[in-house]
Amino acid sequence: MTLVRRKPHERTRSRLVDRASLVLALLLGVSLRVVLPVFGLVSTLDGLFPQLGWIQPVFGQSLDEHSYLLEDERNTIEIFREASASVVFITNTQIRRSMFSRNVMEVPRGSGSGFVWDRKGHVVTNFHVIEGGDEFTVTLSDGSTHDAKVVGADITKDIAVLEIEPPRNGLTPVKPGDTRELLVGQKVIAIGNPFGLDQTLTTGVVSALGREIRSVGNRPITDVIQTDASINPGNSGGPLLDSSGRLIGMNTAIYSTSGSSAGIGFAVPVTTIKRVVPQLIEFGRTERAGLGVTLVSDDLAQRWGVSGVIINEVQPGSAAADAGLRGTTQNSRREISLGDVIVGVDELEVAVYDDLYKALDRRNPGDLVTLRYRRGDHLHEAKVQLQRLP
Repeated sequence: MTLVRRKPHERTRSRLVDRASLVLALLLGVSLRVVLPVFGLVSTLDGLFPQLGWIQPVFGQSLDEHSYLLEDERNTIEIFREASASVVFITNTQIRRSMFSRNVMEVPRGSGSGFVWDRKGHVVTNFHVIEGGDEFTVTLSDGSTHDAKVVGADITKDIAVLEIEPPRNGLTPVKPGDTRELLVGQKVIAIGNPFGLDQTLTTGVVSALGREIRSVGNRPITDVIQTDASINPGNSGGPLLDSSGRLIGMNTAIYSTSGSSAGIGFAVPVTTIKRVVPQLIEFGRTERAGLGVTLVSDDLAQRWGVSGVIINEVQPGSAAADAGLRGTTQNSRREISLGDVIVGVDELEVAVYDDLYKALDRRNPGDLVTLRYRRGDHLHEAKVQLQRLP
């Protein structure tokens, strides 16, 4: 075999070529790892080029390399890796005119979290996260920012839906679960952007079920999940997940004397979210069932010593009018005759307005309910087909 001695400048050029080839191979491998998942070809890539497995650490080390991790730690890490792509950061700006220059400028209004609902670009968050804002920006887990518009909101449930233009590489929607399967003591995971620190994970348990909180619109939100997972300002609108990575609630409020987490957080249940969000996407608002009446305030009813909800006025042609219900009247001498007093809906007792609201909130327009009411000293029942409220 004949040896050929290269000149120094040729050896340098060869080393440069080798290094350039190595860099190109690395870039090719990384590019394949990014592009092929879009077409569902990851398994094909691994089968054809098993030697590219060493590129995996670029996207997160395999848990197999960390044998010291406990099973619960592995579960938490896997859920975060899978679900964090669905969590977004939302910023809210307000347009104001300067008092001195009269120039229009954007002023930061607030920020919060949210999660991707579907691949069409719908993002779910709390209403109070977007309240008072004029322009909104959604930052995805990959750091890309997108202008967003409001599709609809339900102030009584503190739920809002934004919409962005789906990016080319697609979106990762959250996986909805079912709160009816929840048990006190179950592990939960909260992901959000507390104090603007994006992609923050905290863990805890379901502390209690069936709680009730007040919405921004001062209406009761029922079946709320209480958790001790740390929830701080900026977490609002973020997902609360179970140990399978399924959405079980949306982090909404905390009980605290300092404004920071005190181990008592509340999440709107996913059953409410699954009922409200499709309506907001389709109609821009929620459809509510009602009787078609105006009511006397609870304060006046209590002052008059009445237990139940007093009907003030029955709207002509309404569901209540069809059922023969009567409102409050006043004669020429200004003497007041109380209208019918609602004391129950189906099996539920009604003592104050919140009781009636919660009884009808679970119903849909067209549903038939049995209304119990008191007229004078007599108790009556009437079948009422609920109407759609404007």
